[in-house]
Amino acid sequence: MPHVRYALALTLLLPFSGTAQAASFPCDKAEAPDEKAICAHLPLNDRDVEMATRFEILKAVLPMGGQSKLKEDQETWLVERRTCGAEVECLRTAYDARLKVLRGVLAEFAKQGPQ
Repeated sequence: MPHVRYALALTLLLPFSGTAQAASFPCDKAEAPDEKAICAHLPLNDRDVEMATRFEILKAVLPMGGQSKLKEDQETWLVERRTCGAEVECLRTAYDARLKVLRGVLAEFAKQGPQ
């Protein structure tokens, strides 16, 4: 059960994550419209921090097959996010949908207990 405790401990740290830059990319190197918008809007930046943190937690605790699916889904989502351009509402909706999925996967994983 240590992996569940590890995942839950990291989840508890989410509110304390810094928001000086987005978690999934460096804001000082942002070139794409979606990245610039994420860096310019604190609520989007906060969603990016949470998304990236949950993704990393899941990547660390899921079995190999689950990791591959997680990475494929994330890459697909990033392509979809890019289509939002700088439209804040579109980005918010994209993040909210992705976070719902990642929260659900983490919750299901935590329920399963040791593998």
